[in-house]
Amino acid sequence: MRFNKLDLNLLVALDALLTERSISRAGERLHLSQSATSNALARLRAYFNDDLLVQVGRKMELTPRAETLKDAVRDVLVRVDSAILAQPRFDPAQAERRFRLIVSDYSSIVLMPQLLTLVSQQSRTVRFDLLPLLQPPHRELESGEADLLILPLEYRTPEPHPFDILFEEQFVCAVWSGGRFGHADKLTADQYATAGHVVMQPSGMDEPTLAGWLKRRYPGVRRIEVTSYSFAAVPYLIVGTDRIAMLHARLARLAQKSLPLRLLPAPVPMPAMKQTMQWHTYRTQDPGLVWLRGLLHQAVARMDAELEPAYADGVAETVRME
Repeated sequence: MRFNKLDLNLLVALDALLTERSISRAGERLHLSQSATSNALARLRAYFNDDLLVQVGRKMELTPRAETLKDAVRDVLVRVDSAILAQPRFDPAQAERRFRLIVSDYSSIVLMPQLLTLVSQQSRTVRFDLLPLLQPPHRELESGEADLLILPLEYRTPEPHPFDILFEEQFVCAVWSGGRFGHADKLTADQYATAGHVVMQPSGMDEPTLAGWLKRRYPGVRRIEVTSYSFAAVPYLIVGTDRIAMLHARLARLAQKSLPLRLLPAPVPMPAMKQTMQWHTYRTQDPGLVWLRGLLHQAVARMDAELEPAYADGVAETVRME
C-alpha cells in the first residue's frame, strides 16, 4: 500500500529504526534479518532524501530530519492501531491481550493484587506487564508502549490525554514499636524534624528536581539517613532503629501486618495524594481499556473494604510480631 509513492509498510520500519537507533535491534523488533532492515533503511533514505541515521562514534544518531519525523510517525501508528486495528468488542473470557501498565511498587502492592483477583474471575487469557517508571511517563503513553499510567495527579502527562482519579491517599509516620517513639501517641514537629529518616528517592531524578521532590514529599525533614529506590522497602528499614518513615497510609497498614510498627499522625501538613489512571486520548473508546478502567475502580473498592476495619480505628496502633 502506497501513499504519495511511500510504501506504508516502511512506516513501521521507520518507527523501529528511529526508536532503537540501531539496525540490528530494529530488525529484532521487526522480526527481520539485518540485511532486510538495512534495505528498508536504504529505501527510506531514498524517499526522504536524508540519511535519517548516521554513525557517530560507536552509536547511530538521528539527523535533524529524523528528529522531526520520530514523534509524527509514532503518532500515526498509534492512531492506526487505535482506530483501525482495535477490535470492536472485548470479551475478557476469550481475549488474548496483554495490557502494559506503568505503576510504582506502592501501587503494585496495595492495588494490583485486587485488580488481578477481579481479572481472574473473568479471564484466564488476559496478561499484564507491570512496568517501572524509568523515564518521563508521557513518552511511554504517547508511543503506545504503555496502555495505562497509574501515578499521582501532579505527575500525569499533559493534555490531551484523559485521566481519572482512582483514590486519595493520606500519609502517616511509621516508627519501630520497640524504639524511642514506640509508645508515643503522636510526634511533635521538632521530634519529626530532628529524628533520622528513611525516605524513598526516585531513581533517575537529578538535582534540582530531586531536591524539590524531597522537600514536597518529606516537609520539615532535616536528617535523611537512609534512602531507598522502593516504597515497599522503606518500612523494613526502620525496624530496629529510632528512625521515622513517612508512608502512604494504605501501604503502612499492610506493612504493619508483618512488622513491629507503630503508626502515628504526621505532625506537619501533608496534603492527600490523588492517585490517577491515564490513557492515550486515541484509546478512550478501546473496549479493552474501558473494561480495564472499570475493573480498576472495583479494585479500589475491594482494597479499601479489606483495610477498612483497621483503617477506621486511627493510626496510633502497635502490631507486634508473634
